[in-house]
Amino acid sequence: MSDPQKYVYSFGGGEAEGTAKMKELLGGKGANLAEMSSIGIPVPPGFTITTEVCDLYYKNEKTLPEGLTSQVEKALARMEAEYGSKLGDPSNPLLVSVRSGAAMSMPGMMNTILNLGLSDASTEGLARKTDNPRFAYDGYRRLIDMFGSVVMGVDHEHFEHELQSLKDQKGVKLDTELKADDLKELVRRYKAVYEKAVGTGFPQDPMEQLWKAVEAVFRSWMGKKAIDYRRIEKISGLKGTAVNVQAMVFGNTGTTSGTGVAFTRDPNTGENEFYGDFLINAQGEDVVAGIRTPEHIADLEKEMPAVYTQLLEIRQTLETHYKEMQDIEFTIQDGTLYMLQTRTGKRTGTAAVKIAVDMAKEGLIDEKTAVQRVNPDSLNHLLLPQLDPKADAKPAARGIAASPGAACGKVVLTAEEAVRQREANPKVPLMLVRKETSPEDVAGMDAAVGILTSTGGKASHAAVVARGWGKPCIVGCEAVRINEKAGEISVNGTAVKAGDFLTINGTTGDVMIGEVPTIPPKMAGDFAVLMEWADKYRTLKIRTNADNPKDSAKAREFGAEGIGLCRTEHMFFEGQRIVDMRKMILADTEADRRKALDGLEPYQRDDFIGIFEAMAGLPVTIRLLDPPLHEFLPHDETGQNEVAKQLGLDVQKVRDRVESLHESNPMLGFRGCRLAVRYPEILEMQVRAIIDAAIAVKKKGIEVLPEIMIPLVGTVEEMALLKAETERVCKETIAKAGTEVAYLIGTMIEVPRAALTADKIAEHAEFFSFGTNDLTQMTFGYSRDDIKSFMGSYLEKKILPEDPFASLDESGVGQLVSMGVEKGRASRKAATGDHLKIGICGEHGGDPASVAFCHKVGLDYVSCSPFRVPIARLAAAQAAINMGATVSRDR
Repeated sequence: MSDPQKYVYSFGGGEAEGTAKMKELLGGKGANLAEMSSIGIPVPPGFTITTEVCDLYYKNEKTLPEGLTSQVEKALARMEAEYGSKLGDPSNPLLVSVRSGAAMSMPGMMNTILNLGLSDASTEGLARKTDNPRFAYDGYRRLIDMFGSVVMGVDHEHFEHELQSLKDQKGVKLDTELKADDLKELVRRYKAVYEKAVGTGFPQDPMEQLWKAVEAVFRSWMGKKAIDYRRIEKISGLKGTAVNVQAMVFGNTGTTSGTGVAFTRDPNTGENEFYGDFLINAQGEDVVAGIRTPEHIADLEKEMPAVYTQLLEIRQTLETHYKEMQDIEFTIQDGTLYMLQTRTGKRTGTAAVKIAVDMAKEGLIDEKTAVQRVNPDSLNHLLLPQLDPKADAKPAARGIAASPGAACGKVVLTAEEAVRQREANPKVPLMLVRKETSPEDVAGMDAAVGILTSTGGKASHAAVVARGWGKPCIVGCEAVRINEKAGEISVNGTAVKAGDFLTINGTTGDVMIGEVPTIPPKMAGDFAVLMEWADKYRTLKIRTNADNPKDSAKAREFGAEGIGLCRTEHMFFEGQRIVDMRKMILADTEADRRKALDGLEPYQRDDFIGIFEAMAGLPVTIRLLDPPLHEFLPHDETGQNEVAKQLGLDVQKVRDRVESLHESNPMLGFRGCRLAVRYPEILEMQVRAIIDAAIAVKKKGIEVLPEIMIPLVGTVEEMALLKAETERVCKETIAKAGTEVAYLIGTMIEVPRAALTADKIAEHAEFFSFGTNDLTQMTFGYSRDDIKSFMGSYLEKKILPEDPFASLDESGVGQLVSMGVEKGRASRKAATGDHLKIGICGEHGGDPASVAFCHKVGLDYVSCSPFRVPIARLAAAQAAINMGATVSRDR
């Protein structure tokens, strides 16, 4: 007979059945409690119910598996023996906490129940044992509140109402000012609230409390806020949450007790300084809930010097052991320190970079580990704008700087309103202003560009979530008063209505009324060092998508190694350019079209000169005109009248031309290479402008490497025809100038048929660039502009793991890419002996997971927007380290 499956793992007393490597099974919290116990850190004893039980709970229609009860009872008996007290014992009661803990940290998203085991009898026993009835009844009222709201679904506001009513009655402001008899009365009121809402009295059996709490934690795994958080953070593939049952230690027994949350390094800046908050005479929820504004961790040295020294030693031990910045929770009970949690600390991108570089320099980790330590997307934090120091921005208030960067947005006062407004108009920036945030607010926090709360500290919910997401955030700004009913806030007495602009500086904590200008960031210091290390290990080259000299220069500053996509159509929308473009479109004859194109050519040539000079010797891929012509004409009557007047045409002619260019499905219409087939004079003008610009720049002594890209090719016949036309114009232009310039002619693979026939197309193309935006549209049959109506449901119902326009669909679109690479390279090699250079230039070029895929299939480069270049550089390095270098950097 095989041994029964092990569902429960004990820890405590310097021993543990689990280790830090068992996070998938024990969750992050449980694995680290076991590890801390094993290395001699003072941890209250307890046990962990595995994530597999959560998985079975949902598979078995929310039923706990057989065998769990006996294992829990055995682990509980071991914990009682270790702690010297018994759950429910009226003379010597053991109290426990019941906490969640998934393999990946989800702060505040799932349920926690504290002080479990208290009943009428055991509360009296605890009061006698501690000679502190106030402490005992404070714990009991907290349990009824937490158990009622978290486990039984009683509205927490009912409990809050009774608490506020009693405080008003007693004439006190703080909970800590209530006396023992007051708390006994509060317990009576809370029990009445509970019984009215639930229909039965508060359970007096501690085992009934325990099993209901365990199931509540498992149920919270599929709660809306937890699902929202996993969706936003792209967390998938986990079995569920573990449940950690641990002996309670108390920070609310008096002035020699307290609780705190700290980070072994500053999670905002990365400085090697102890960072965090604590409260005297409080429980842990008081710190993270943001209801009371705590004290800075350094001030603990004055309150309890011996405990602070011990805490510093533990800080060092944990960093040395884990070789990583830790986020810790601790409780001090009557002067004795206990550690309740350690986990890898969430941090800003700025801090992540500094911590990785510093730890490498300190010898804790090597360069490769440092490169792998930083989430590429978190580099957005370093690329966030900062307030313009020249701006006349006077702070109206100052709070606690919780997450760096500057943000300006319209004030919204609820998470629901933030979500509603973003869906209505995604381009309008929103500033979420709350007293404090809770896990229920995560969707609204995601919708906002910045977050401001009037209470809370550096470890409050708002601070932790904003920091992890790279959103500027200020907490504990007591000068902000919120009147949700009136739809306004007051900032140091100045009224600001919902919908008015507010600016925050999450780096300094300053709050400013109105809009304040910002300035872009620069790469320097530790950021530059990490990028240098990343470049040492990556094999993919990183290019940028840029259409003008300014973006080109910015991309180079961020480390771009060329332009992978220059969209020429973006050059036609300003001033005289759009006039000449419309003349060309409205022309009746080829001669008139050429005349209009002659007007456009100098603009094209000058733009290309600026871009070639900015890239100074790096390759520049220029896509010939791609969008349908109707995009350059107005579709409204007023606009058409203006065009007719401007060009001296009859307005009916303009209307007729707009009508003739109308397409039912422009994505599949008269665009891309089809324009050049029908109107070769457009191709001629653009190619001539490219080569003339290249020659002009070469004459200045600057190396230039133009790559001319023919868009939307689907057949080899299209490619052969337009390659010949392009080559003819290139040679004629070079011969006329008498100056040789090197160039390449290739195509954009964005039609599935092009990927399927890549071997044929490669016989005429010197490079491929996968346009994964259109390739995704055509492969799925989705319009990128219209997916909002159904994509949310698809993600929620797990029809798709994520938006395929945000991260490359490897199993479908990826197959086409992989096939195109393999067939194209083999054919080109056989035909010419040359290596076919291949990259991608869709938005996927800046997505870390897509970059890893591009490395895996052997692409030469990815191209992305300028501000995604550092992200792509780091992602490419991580892919090379994780998968091994498979492509030569010299290609």
